[in-house]
Amino acid sequence: MTTKQLGIAVVGSGRIGTLRARLAAKHPAVRFLAVSDKEPAHAKKLAELAGADFHSADNDEVIAHPDVDAVFVSTPEGEHAAPVCKALELGKPVLVEKPLALSLNDAEAIISTLNRTGGTLRVGYSRRFKECFLRAKEQMAHGRLGKVSGGLARVYNSRAQTFAILKRDPHATPVLDVLTYYVDLVCWFLEGNRPVEVVARGQSGIFRDAGYSAHDVTWALVTFADGAVVNFGIGYALPARYPTQGQSDRVELLGSDGVMLIDDDHMEHVLFSEQGIPHPYVPGHSVELAFLGSNTAGDWALGDFWGPLGNETRSWLDFLATGRGGQIHATAEQAMLNLKTTYAIERAVATGQAVRLD
Repeated sequence: MTTKQLGIAVVGSGRIGTLRARLAAKHPAVRFLAVSDKEPAHAKKLAELAGADFHSADNDEVIAHPDVDAVFVSTPEGEHAAPVCKALELGKPVLVEKPLALSLNDAEAIISTLNRTGGTLRVGYSRRFKECFLRAKEQMAHGRLGKVSGGLARVYNSRAQTFAILKRDPHATPVLDVLTYYVDLVCWFLEGNRPVEVVARGQSGIFRDAGYSAHDVTWALVTFADGAVVNFGIGYALPARYPTQGQSDRVELLGSDGVMLIDDDHMEHVLFSEQGIPHPYVPGHSVELAFLGSNTAGDWALGDFWGPLGNETRSWLDFLATGRGGQIHATAEQAMLNLKTTYAIERAVATGQAVRLD
């Protein structure tokens, strides 16, 4: 097998950009690494941590660098469009964090640029790369549930992490920024069977009182083209010291020939420490009781990073280097459907009416 040497740019030097850059630096095919951030100190810090060859406060400068072949866009959610479109215009493959964008206009601009340039774009729905969901997709590919009539996907987290997300971007609501993972998973499991209608309700209080428009709890019934009904729910306002360190979730699928129940609440590995356990997402926040394994991206262990984001990053770099694989990563079209569905959920909550996606 021929392996191509890669020059990688990571745009955005926050938590996820830092993980992407450190993983890229360790990949055997990566010969050149550049990082950027609008805060020069952040770019410099990451360059030193990851051993990058080049850093800048100018995103366009690292994207256009002659030694860069492909780009990770890990900016805040509302700032995806410009760097993604810039890279596509230059013919460089892109993996952008989910969601594709926080506005349909930005998402449509990305899709238009992708179609016009014929480029390569994938979206970082890293839950696909968690082992339990990969196993589930394999069973769905074999058709072992028969015709799926319905199901459930719900996720919980603490308000400490939600406030950190909203502080970064007040438009990154739990529905648009997190429930999108589970919309993506279910649409991936039911591939070819599109959502067509949404009925949803939400409850406001904790985040509204803090000046945000996000709901504390949202529940939605989504009907798919063949009549299947899936209940999506998110509760991201649990007490700040609730033990989850990322996402505690459950996914259920009910079919004519079987049922699949995926318990991903992480209560099987509990740690209590009077020393406190640092929260992997919220700086300065710690808990005494933690559900280990609930960190959404994965965990550092023995000097390396393991879990969904590690699997996804390595798989993408393998694809760029060899041309093999890449079929698990979410496409731009799939990401656009996820964005439209989560917007429909928020519209249904706001209006109290059913919302059609077609």
